[in-house]
Amino acid sequence: MRTVTIDPITRLEGHGKISIFLDDKGDVENAYLQIPELRGFPVAHHFASTKALDAAFNVEPTSAAKKLRELMYVGYYIYDHILHFYYLGGPDFVVGPDAPPAKRNVIGVIEKAGVEIGKEVIKHRAYGQKITAILGGKATHPVCGLPGGVSKGLNKDEVKDIKTMVDSCIKFAQFSLKLFDDIVLKNKDYVNLILSDPYQLATYNMGLVDKNNKVNFYDGKIRVTDQQGKEKLKFDVKDYYKHIAEHVEEWTYIKFTYLKSVGWKGFKDGKDSGIYRVGPLGRLNAAEGMATPLADKEYKRMYETLGGKAVNSTLAFHWARLIELLYATERAKELVNDPEITSQKIRNPVGEPGEGMGVTEAARGTLIHHYKLTKDGLIDKANLIVATTNNAGAINMSVRDAAKGVIKKGDVSNKTLNMVEMAFRAYDPCFACATHTLPGGMPLEVKIFDHNKKLYKTLRQNL
Repeated sequence: MRTVTIDPITRLEGHGKISIFLDDKGDVENAYLQIPELRGFPVAHHFASTKALDAAFNVEPTSAAKKLRELMYVGYYIYDHILHFYYLGGPDFVVGPDAPPAKRNVIGVIEKAGVEIGKEVIKHRAYGQKITAILGGKATHPVCGLPGGVSKGLNKDEVKDIKTMVDSCIKFAQFSLKLFDDIVLKNKDYVNLILSDPYQLATYNMGLVDKNNKVNFYDGKIRVTDQQGKEKLKFDVKDYYKHIAEHVEEWTYIKFTYLKSVGWKGFKDGKDSGIYRVGPLGRLNAAEGMATPLADKEYKRMYETLGGKAVNSTLAFHWARLIELLYATERAKELVNDPEITSQKIRNPVGEPGEGMGVTEAARGTLIHHYKLTKDGLIDKANLIVATTNNAGAINMSVRDAAKGVIKKGDVSNKTLNMVEMAFRAYDPCFACATHTLPGGMPLEVKIFDHNKKLYKTLRQNL
């Protein structure tokens, strides 16, 4: 058996490798996505953690604090989704999946779309980071969330600056969707690629929705829909453990989540498998629309174009991500124009410590933090189910199916390997978050046995 390894895989958050096993005929027998790293806590985790502490300290944040948190959160979405489309995933379409590796990046995008477009990309990603920094203290690792509220409000000058940036970001989001329309949707080969069998995966879908079942990034109930878009489950985060379980495989540090009511049936899709997808396409499939008018119009257009709900094409994540970018900019405008956004009633006093769960929609999907506190308010136990963990089963199946679809008779080229990478890149996975540990070093024990299966040596670290 021949093994083909892509290590490291490129244009993602974190580190990973893909191992592809070919049979004697040169066809793909199986493929695995392996995660060899551990890391920690950006914006989405900050607020999932803050919301878990709200619940654990029995305190409801003030109305103004909720709006400030959400405004910062959509700022994070703006810069994150711009990053992925123009720097990480989008180059596969804008430049082309068979372009040389040196061109499949933001530099290649600028060459294709023009220098002025490149300037706009950099400017608007910076706007998203600036909005986040104004509210959170830092653009990537904020320090503003407190149980019951936030540490800082907004003044009128800051509101004025944010309004200017948001108005520009709305226009840029619309431009990005038009660029996708011109370069991808008007290209028959690209549309056929999106709809091709190697990139189809009929799983359940999960995402946060508001009271009208519209997409919401910051708050709401967790909704699960089936392969045809029909509701299967809808629950509060406090009940997540009743519906979600985790499966372990010996060849990776990442876990694989599944729906308890369906069960773990291995790496397969369909109604009999409990594997589900989260993230942009998962959220749109799990919802009944977007909560802002421009994004909702694009939402409807995507489903009309791709044959109705649910869309099971992995590569459609890119389109869904741009629709979410537009929603984030529209929602930011609603929030920054809310009269309460400059209120200084930004924190309520906390209650007695206990147990709490918090959920947000990370850019990559549903994110849950669950803490049990001591009587002194310290965390005694913690559990995290992160977005890429939720997508882990689907990512592995997508990698496997893409490899089987594009590699035949041992024909392994740069183009075919990139088309395998496209299957995971669409999810925008964050392997750092999915293979988390505290306090930052991996507890590990390795036992070495001799040929008689007798223990020869034991190696330990961080134990």
